[in-house]
Amino acid sequence: MLRDGQPWFLDYQGGRKGALHYDIASLLFDGKADLPPTLRQELLDHYLDALSGFIDLDRGAFMEHYYAYVYVRILQALGAYGFRGFYERKAHFLQSVPYALKNLRWLAENVRLPIALPALLDALEGMQASDKLRNLSAPAAGLTVRVFSFSFNNGMPADESGNGGGFVFDARSLPNPGREEQFKQLTGKDEAVIEYLDRQPGVHEFLAQVLSLVDASVANYRQRGFSNLMVSFGCTGGQHRSVYLAEQLAEHLRGARGVEVKVRHTQLEKLGRENAPQ
Repeated sequence: MLRDGQPWFLDYQGGRKGALHYDIASLLFDGKADLPPTLRQELLDHYLDALSGFIDLDRGAFMEHYYAYVYVRILQALGAYGFRGFYERKAHFLQSVPYALKNLRWLAENVRLPIALPALLDALEGMQASDKLRNLSAPAAGLTVRVFSFSFNNGMPADESGNGGGFVFDARSLPNPGREEQFKQLTGKDEAVIEYLDRQPGVHEFLAQVLSLVDASVANYRQRGFSNLMVSFGCTGGQHRSVYLAEQLAEHLRGARGVEVKVRHTQLEKLGRENAPQ
Protein backbone atom coordinates (compact mmCIF):
# COMPACT_ATOMS: atom_id res chain seq x y z
CA MET A 1 0.00 0.00 0.00
CA LEU A 2 1.06 3.62 -0.36
CA ARG A 3 1.45 5.91 2.64
CA ASP A 4 2.66 9.50 2.12
CA GLY A 5 3.76 8.49 -1.36
CA GLN A 6 5.95 5.65 -0.12
CA PRO A 7 5.36 1.89 -0.51
CA TRP A 8 4.50 -0.08 2.63
CA PHE A 9 4.02 -3.80 2.95
CA LEU A 10 1.32 -5.57 4.95
CA ASP A 11 2.05 -9.14 5.99
CA TYR A 12 -0.89 -10.98 7.51
CA GLN A 13 1.02 -14.18 8.24
CA GLY A 14 4.33 -13.89 10.06
CA GLY A 15 5.82 -10.52 9.16
CA ARG A 16 8.85 -9.70 11.30
CA LYS A 17 12.39 -8.49 10.87
CA GLY A 18 14.85 -11.21 9.99
CA ALA A 19 17.59 -12.35 7.66
CA LEU A 20 17.36 -11.17 4.06
CA HIS A 21 18.02 -14.72 2.92
CA TYR A 22 14.72 -16.09 4.19
CA ASP A 23 12.22 -14.28 1.96
CA ILE A 24 14.07 -14.98 -1.27
CA ALA A 25 14.53 -18.62 -0.20
CA SER A 26 10.77 -18.82 0.46
CA LEU A 27 10.03 -17.49 -3.01
CA LEU A 28 12.51 -19.49 -5.04
CA PHE A 29 12.02 -22.80 -3.21
CA ASP A 30 8.26 -22.65 -2.89
CA GLY A 31 7.07 -26.24 -3.33
CA LYS A 32 4.52 -26.14 -6.12
CA ALA A 33 6.36 -23.38 -8.01
CA ASP A 34 8.82 -26.14 -8.94
CA LEU A 35 11.29 -23.69 -10.50
CA PRO A 36 14.19 -25.21 -12.45
CA PRO A 37 17.64 -24.62 -10.87
CA THR A 38 18.84 -22.35 -13.71
CA LEU A 39 15.85 -20.03 -13.31
CA ARG A 40 16.30 -20.00 -9.53
CA GLN A 41 19.89 -18.86 -10.00
CA GLU A 42 18.88 -16.14 -12.49
CA LEU A 43 16.25 -14.78 -10.11
CA LEU A 44 18.64 -14.94 -7.15
CA ASP A 45 21.28 -13.00 -9.11
CA HIS A 46 18.66 -10.41 -10.06
CA TYR A 47 17.59 -10.13 -6.41
CA LEU A 48 21.17 -9.60 -5.26
CA ASP A 49 21.79 -7.01 -7.98
CA ALA A 50 18.69 -5.08 -6.90
CA LEU A 51 19.55 -5.47 -3.20
CA SER A 52 23.01 -4.01 -3.83
CA GLY A 53 21.31 -0.75 -4.78
CA PHE A 54 19.90 -0.41 -1.24
CA ILE A 55 22.62 -1.80 1.05
CA ASP A 56 26.32 -2.51 1.01
CA LEU A 57 26.08 -6.20 0.12
CA ASP A 58 28.84 -8.75 0.55
CA ARG A 59 27.72 -11.46 -1.88
CA GLY A 60 30.18 -14.01 -0.60
CA ALA A 61 28.93 -13.66 2.96
CA PHE A 62 25.33 -13.76 1.77
CA MET A 63 25.82 -16.97 -0.22
CA GLU A 64 27.79 -18.64 2.57
CA HIS A 65 24.61 -18.90 4.63
CA TYR A 66 21.91 -18.69 1.96
CA TYR A 67 21.30 -22.42 1.51
CA ALA A 68 21.09 -22.96 5.26
CA TYR A 69 18.09 -20.64 5.17
CA VAL A 70 16.71 -22.61 2.23
CA TYR A 71 16.80 -25.71 4.45
CA VAL A 72 15.07 -23.81 7.27
CA ARG A 73 12.33 -22.66 4.91
CA ILE A 74 11.72 -26.12 3.45
CA LEU A 75 11.51 -27.66 6.93
CA GLN A 76 9.02 -25.00 8.00
CA ALA A 77 6.93 -25.65 4.90
CA LEU A 78 7.04 -29.44 5.37
CA GLY A 79 5.84 -29.01 8.93
CA ALA A 80 2.92 -26.91 7.71
CA TYR A 81 2.09 -29.34 4.89
CA GLY A 82 2.12 -32.28 7.28
CA PHE A 83 0.02 -30.61 9.95
CA ARG A 84 -2.59 -29.23 7.56
CA GLY A 85 -2.65 -32.40 5.45
CA PHE A 86 -2.29 -35.33 7.85
CA TYR A 87 -3.89 -33.86 10.96
CA GLU A 88 -6.41 -31.34 9.60
CA ARG A 89 -7.24 -33.66 6.66
CA LYS A 90 -6.79 -30.96 4.00
CA ALA A 91 -5.41 -33.17 1.27
CA HIS A 92 -4.31 -30.43 -1.13
CA PHE A 93 -1.49 -29.51 1.28
CA LEU A 94 -0.07 -33.02 0.93
CA GLN A 95 0.32 -32.50 -2.80
CA SER A 96 3.16 -30.05 -2.02
CA VAL A 97 5.18 -32.60 -0.02
CA PRO A 98 6.80 -34.33 -3.04
CA TYR A 99 7.94 -30.96 -4.40
CA ALA A 100 9.60 -30.15 -1.08
CA LEU A 101 11.30 -33.55 -1.09
CA LYS A 102 12.50 -32.89 -4.63
CA ASN A 103 14.06 -29.63 -3.43
CA LEU A 104 15.74 -31.47 -0.56
CA ARG A 105 17.20 -34.00 -3.01
CA TRP A 106 18.63 -31.18 -5.11
CA LEU A 107 20.16 -29.54 -2.05
CA ALA A 108 21.71 -32.83 -0.89
CA GLU A 109 23.33 -33.33 -4.31
CA ASN A 110 24.47 -29.76 -4.98
CA VAL A 111 25.02 -27.85 -1.74
CA ARG A 112 27.55 -28.07 1.08
CA LEU A 113 26.39 -26.44 4.30
CA PRO A 114 28.80 -24.21 6.29
CA ILE A 115 28.55 -26.55 9.30
CA ALA A 116 28.11 -30.31 9.62
CA LEU A 117 24.54 -31.40 10.47
CA PRO A 118 24.64 -35.18 10.18
CA ALA A 119 21.58 -35.91 12.35
CA LEU A 120 19.42 -33.46 10.41
CA LEU A 121 20.59 -34.69 7.02
CA ASP A 122 20.04 -38.32 8.06
CA ALA A 123 16.48 -37.44 9.09
CA LEU A 124 15.83 -35.72 5.77
CA GLU A 125 17.25 -38.70 3.90
CA GLY A 126 14.85 -40.93 5.83
CA MET A 127 11.93 -38.75 4.79
CA GLN A 128 12.90 -39.09 1.15
CA ALA A 129 13.02 -42.87 1.54
CA SER A 130 9.54 -43.03 3.09
CA ASP A 131 7.08 -45.02 0.97
CA LYS A 132 4.19 -43.08 2.50
CA LEU A 133 5.63 -39.71 1.49
CA ARG A 134 6.72 -40.96 -1.93
CA ASN A 135 3.18 -42.17 -2.62
CA LEU A 136 1.95 -38.61 -2.19
CA SER A 137 3.69 -37.70 -5.44
CA ALA A 138 0.43 -37.90 -7.38
CA PRO A 139 -2.65 -35.89 -6.39
CA ALA A 140 -5.41 -37.94 -4.81
CA ALA A 141 -7.34 -39.82 -7.46
CA GLY A 142 -10.66 -38.97 -5.85
CA LEU A 143 -13.17 -40.87 -3.80
CA THR A 144 -13.88 -44.53 -4.44
CA VAL A 145 -17.34 -45.61 -3.25
CA ARG A 146 -17.55 -49.38 -2.92
CA VAL A 147 -21.13 -50.62 -2.91
CA PHE A 148 -21.97 -54.14 -1.74
CA SER A 149 -25.02 -56.34 -1.52
CA PHE A 150 -24.97 -59.32 0.83
CA SER A 151 -27.00 -61.89 2.72
CA PHE A 152 -27.27 -61.49 6.47
CA ASN A 153 -27.31 -65.29 6.66
CA ASN A 154 -23.73 -65.35 5.38
CA GLY A 155 -22.21 -62.30 7.10
CA MET A 156 -21.33 -58.78 6.09
CA PRO A 157 -18.63 -57.92 3.52
CA ALA A 158 -15.12 -57.23 4.83
CA ASP A 159 -13.67 -53.77 4.44
CA GLU A 160 -10.45 -54.27 2.48
CA SER A 161 -9.57 -50.55 2.54
CA GLY A 162 -8.56 -50.70 6.19
CA ASN A 163 -11.05 -48.02 7.25
CA GLY A 164 -13.11 -50.33 9.43
CA GLY A 165 -16.31 -50.41 7.37
CA GLY A 166 -18.99 -47.89 6.48
CA PHE A 167 -22.75 -47.69 6.04
CA VAL A 168 -24.73 -50.92 6.45
CA PHE A 169 -28.41 -50.72 5.47
CA ASP A 170 -30.85 -53.45 6.45
CA ALA A 171 -33.36 -54.01 3.63
CA ARG A 172 -35.27 -56.80 5.38
CA SER A 173 -38.09 -54.41 6.29
CA LEU A 174 -38.95 -53.99 2.60
CA PRO A 175 -41.32 -56.20 0.57
CA ASN A 176 -39.48 -59.37 -0.42
CA PRO A 177 -39.72 -60.47 -4.07
CA GLY A 178 -38.13 -63.77 -3.06
CA ARG A 179 -41.44 -64.82 -1.53
CA GLU A 180 -43.12 -64.57 -4.93
CA GLU A 181 -42.80 -67.72 -7.03
CA GLN A 182 -42.22 -65.81 -10.28
CA PHE A 183 -39.20 -63.99 -8.81
CA LYS A 184 -37.44 -66.79 -6.93
CA GLN A 185 -34.99 -67.59 -9.71
CA LEU A 186 -34.39 -63.93 -10.58
CA THR A 187 -32.19 -61.28 -8.94
CA GLY A 188 -32.42 -57.59 -8.13
CA LYS A 189 -30.78 -56.89 -11.49
CA ASP A 190 -33.63 -58.46 -13.47
CA GLU A 191 -36.20 -56.13 -14.98
CA ALA A 192 -39.20 -57.94 -13.48
CA VAL A 193 -37.81 -57.61 -9.96
CA ILE A 194 -36.87 -53.98 -10.56
CA GLU A 195 -40.42 -53.20 -11.72
CA TYR A 196 -41.89 -54.99 -8.70
CA LEU A 197 -39.75 -53.02 -6.21
CA ASP A 198 -40.30 -49.76 -8.08
CA ARG A 199 -44.03 -50.13 -7.40
CA GLN A 200 -43.53 -50.31 -3.61
CA PRO A 201 -43.84 -46.90 -1.86
CA GLY A 202 -41.79 -48.09 1.11
CA VAL A 203 -38.87 -48.88 -1.17
CA HIS A 204 -38.78 -45.32 -2.50
CA GLU A 205 -38.91 -43.85 1.01
CA PHE A 206 -36.09 -46.14 2.14
CA LEU A 207 -33.94 -45.35 -0.89
CA ALA A 208 -34.51 -41.59 -0.58
CA GLN A 209 -33.14 -41.61 2.96
CA VAL A 210 -30.17 -43.74 1.92
CA LEU A 211 -29.32 -41.37 -0.93
CA SER A 212 -29.52 -38.36 1.37
CA LEU A 213 -27.12 -39.91 3.90
CA VAL A 214 -24.66 -41.17 1.31
CA ASP A 215 -24.67 -37.92 -0.69
CA ALA A 216 -23.81 -35.97 2.45
CA SER A 217 -20.94 -38.32 3.27
CA VAL A 218 -19.63 -38.26 -0.30
CA ALA A 219 -19.50 -34.45 -0.24
CA ASN A 220 -17.81 -34.43 3.17
CA TYR A 221 -15.30 -37.15 2.28
CA ARG A 222 -14.32 -35.39 -0.94
CA GLN A 223 -13.86 -32.07 0.85
CA ARG A 224 -11.62 -33.72 3.45
CA GLY A 225 -9.60 -35.66 0.88
CA PHE A 226 -10.68 -39.15 1.93
CA SER A 227 -10.24 -41.87 -0.67
CA ASN A 228 -12.70 -44.62 0.33
CA LEU A 229 -16.34 -44.95 1.35
CA MET A 230 -18.08 -48.30 1.83
CA VAL A 231 -21.85 -48.78 1.56
CA SER A 232 -23.46 -52.19 2.06
CA PHE A 233 -27.04 -53.40 1.65
CA GLY A 234 -28.15 -56.59 3.31
CA CYS A 235 -31.29 -58.67 3.04
CA THR A 236 -32.22 -62.22 3.94
CA GLY A 237 -30.98 -64.01 0.84
CA GLY A 238 -28.77 -61.30 -0.68
CA GLN A 239 -30.40 -61.86 -4.05
CA HIS A 240 -33.23 -59.36 -4.58
CA ARG A 241 -33.69 -56.31 -2.36
CA SER A 242 -30.07 -55.75 -1.45
CA VAL A 243 -28.96 -56.18 -5.05
CA TYR A 244 -31.63 -53.78 -6.29
CA LEU A 245 -30.65 -51.11 -3.74
CA ALA A 246 -26.94 -51.46 -4.45
CA GLU A 247 -27.56 -51.02 -8.17
CA GLN A 248 -29.81 -48.01 -7.57
CA LEU A 249 -27.19 -46.29 -5.41
CA ALA A 250 -24.41 -47.06 -7.88
CA GLU A 251 -26.44 -45.61 -10.73
CA HIS A 252 -27.15 -42.51 -8.65
CA LEU A 253 -23.45 -41.92 -7.93
CA ARG A 254 -22.05 -42.70 -11.37
CA GLY A 255 -20.99 -39.60 -13.22
CA ALA A 256 -20.44 -37.58 -10.04
CA ARG A 257 -17.26 -35.57 -10.35
CA GLY A 258 -14.28 -37.11 -8.57
CA VAL A 259 -16.19 -40.25 -7.60
CA GLU A 260 -15.44 -43.78 -8.77
CA VAL A 261 -18.10 -46.42 -8.06
CA LYS A 262 -17.35 -50.12 -7.62
CA VAL A 263 -20.16 -52.64 -7.07
CA ARG A 264 -20.01 -56.18 -5.73
CA HIS A 265 -22.88 -58.57 -5.08
CA THR A 266 -21.28 -61.05 -2.71
CA GLN A 267 -24.16 -63.51 -2.54
CA LEU A 268 -24.65 -63.53 -6.30
CA GLU A 269 -20.95 -64.30 -6.66
CA LYS A 270 -21.35 -67.29 -4.36
CA LEU A 271 -24.36 -68.45 -6.34
CA GLY A 272 -22.60 -67.94 -9.66
CA ARG A 273 -25.30 -65.47 -10.65
CA GLU A 274 -23.28 -62.24 -10.88
CA ASN A 275 -23.10 -62.33 -14.67
CA ALA A 276 -26.38 -64.09 -15.30
CA PRO A 277 -28.45 -62.84 -18.29
CA GLN A 278 -30.76 -59.99 -17.40
